[in-house]
Amino acid sequence: MFLIIAILAFCVLIIVHELGHYTAGKLLNVRVNEFSFGMGPAIWKKQGKETLYAVRCLPIGGYCAFEGEDGDTGDPRGYAVQAWWKKCIILVAGCAANFLLGFLILCVVFFQAWGFNTTVIDTVDPESPYAEDFQPGDEIISVDGHRTWFSGNVSLYLSRSATGVHDIVLERGGERVELENYAFTPYEGENGMTYGLGFGATERTFFNTFKYSFYSALDFVRQVWIVLCDLVSGLVGLDEMAGVVGIVDLINDVGNSTAESSGMGVALMDVAYLVAFIAVNLAVMNMLPIPALDGCRLLFVLLNALMMLVARRRIPDRYEGYIHAAGMVCMLALMVVIMYNDISRLIVQ
Repeated sequence: MFLIIAILAFCVLIIVHELGHYTAGKLLNVRVNEFSFGMGPAIWKKQGKETLYAVRCLPIGGYCAFEGEDGDTGDPRGYAVQAWWKKCIILVAGCAANFLLGFLILCVVFFQAWGFNTTVIDTVDPESPYAEDFQPGDEIISVDGHRTWFSGNVSLYLSRSATGVHDIVLERGGERVELENYAFTPYEGENGMTYGLGFGATERTFFNTFKYSFYSALDFVRQVWIVLCDLVSGLVGLDEMAGVVGIVDLINDVGNSTAESSGMGVALMDVAYLVAFIAVNLAVMNMLPIPALDGCRLLFVLLNALMMLVARRRIPDRYEGYIHAAGMVCMLALMVVIMYNDISRLIVQ
C-alpha cells in the first residue's frame, strides 16, 4: 500500500508543479497549448477551448507547453513576447506551488501533534561545564548565524563545526546576549540532555501549528542546501544520493515499520511528513541555475532583461536552447546513475 502511496505522491507533486506554471500563465493571459502529465504517447487527451489536456504513458514527468516558448511565433499572447516580470512569475510559480503543497501537508501533520519542541532552555544540568553561561528561560536564537526554531536545529549546527567553537545568540529576559567564539563540545548530562541543556516545548494551538509548519518548511530548505554543500565539498558522495526508486523504497520502509510499531494512523502521518520534505526539496532543486531547470530559465530571463536595458539586444533563443538541451542530457545521465545506485542498494538488501 505504501508503494502505491509513494508513486501517487510523486504524481501529485508533478501535477502540482505544472499546475503552478499553468495557473500563472492563465492569470497573466499567456496562451497554454498543452497541459500534460507524463511523457510519450498520450493514453488520454481532451481538447479544451485552447489547451490540450493529456495523460501520457510514461509517468516520469509532465509539462505545461506555452505558445512561443522557443521563440516569437507572432501570437501576441505567446510566451516569448511577454514582459520579463511575467516570465519570472510563470517560472517561479511551479516551485512556489510545490513549496505551498509541502507547507499545507505539514499543517495537516502538525495538527495531530501534541506540541512543538522549542529552543527555550527548560533545565540546565548543574554538572555541565556550561551551567554558568546558560540559564533556564534562555532562548537560543541562532548558532553560527543560523536561525534556530527547533531544539534539533541547535544540536545540528553545534555538531557541524570541526573546531567546536561557535557564535551563539541568546534572548534572556527580553535582552540579546551574544556568546562569541564559545567553545561547545558534546556533554551528555542527566536524562540524556544534549550538552547538559534540556529544551522545553510549546503547546499546539491554531496559530502555533501554522507558525511551526512554516518554520519546518523553511528548515527543509536549509537541509537541502546543507546536503548540496556537503555534496560539493565531498562530504557526501554521489553513491549516497537517492533518486525516485530510492525515495519510493524509503517511503515504503518508513510506512511499513511505523505501521507495525505505532499503527496505521501514525504511519500515514510519517509518510506525509516525508512527502512534504520531498515537495520542498523539489521546489529548491528546480530553482537552481542548472540548465533545463526553472532556475536556469529564470536566470536567462533576467540576463536578457538586463542586456535589453543596457545594450538593446538579447541572447539568441537558439543558444539558450542548446544550453538547456545539453543540461537535459546531463540530467538524464545523472538520473540513470542514481537509479542504478538505488537498484543496486535494493538488490544488496
